[in-house]
Amino acid sequence: MTESGILPIRRAAARRIVERIDEAERVVLTTHVNADGDGAGSEAAVAHWLTAAGKIVTIVNPTPFPDMFQFLIEDPTILATVGSPAADRALAEADLLIVLDTAEPARIGKVAKAAADKTVIVIDHHVHSDTMLNGLMLQDVTACATGELVFDLLEAAELPTPWPQAVLEGLYTAVVTDTGSFRFSNTTPRAHQVAGELIAQGVDPELMYRRIYATVPLRRVELLRNALQHLEADAEYPLTWITVDRDIMKRLGTGSDDLEGIVDHARSIEGTELAILFRETADGSTKISLRSAGAVDVNAIAREFGGGGHVKAAGALLSGRVDVARPRVLEAARAALREAGLTFRAPISPG
Repeated sequence: MTESGILPIRRAAARRIVERIDEAERVVLTTHVNADGDGAGSEAAVAHWLTAAGKIVTIVNPTPFPDMFQFLIEDPTILATVGSPAADRALAEADLLIVLDTAEPARIGKVAKAAADKTVIVIDHHVHSDTMLNGLMLQDVTACATGELVFDLLEAAELPTPWPQAVLEGLYTAVVTDTGSFRFSNTTPRAHQVAGELIAQGVDPELMYRRIYATVPLRRVELLRNALQHLEADAEYPLTWITVDRDIMKRLGTGSDDLEGIVDHARSIEGTELAILFRETADGSTKISLRSAGAVDVNAIAREFGGGGHVKAAGALLSGRVDVARPRVLEAARAALREAGLTFRAPISPG
């Protein structure tokens, strides 16, 4: 695949960004709170690309880099959580900040303060709100993942193939996880084209499957077992939800990345159009993850509570405990279902 494979709408922006990256010496990468496979994979790919190019690179995230994606990082010393001495030093010395998989200051937490006096590059595929970071931007909501846009960036940079293995695996992780292993509606022909090129350059799909999905710590299975005991279905609306107890997470020693995929168990229930995962954070706030079967725009619901995301997958952080926040979110969900004409739960066939 050559640079001609880049969509015209992206080509000029990608070239401008490559030119600015070439000028930088010290680069900080960041992504949204509770990084997912797309954010973490994109960071890993860019970090290894720029490190190989002689840049001094540090990943500074608003929340810790997910344990389940640590295998993507060859040198863990490049990781620094915001507020640590290493992160403060990297942010102070950086001449470029690259924000991946979000364009909203609120989504990068305290890292946003560093954006005020830095050159900023944003690479993202989400629907943007009115509040956005200022800087050079490579953004396209038709991309299956931010990893696809990073792929375009590397093509624009004319990086010789085969690309470094760590770059290939970071991009493959980004595309596979954000498309739900090519199950979600954002799975485009180009998503397969990009994945195919990564495989042609050296990615082992079976090995990546084992690393991402088939190497699960016992604590995550125990968390899922407990979560499914707190699964509820609305009697009137095609709405299901799961509430994860903060004390259970503390007892099991689990973190936010251990919640990956739990909400999909609620969405998979027959007749469900909208599924929600509720969990209370350490400071008493409530994190929600929303998933839609297609008829409801959960990004719009998330934005009611200061969050955002995609039409079919979004999230938000609400102030207040779960027992206070949950009724508000459920009522907003029911209102969205009513607006979509979905005012009843489809009957569940007997087993």
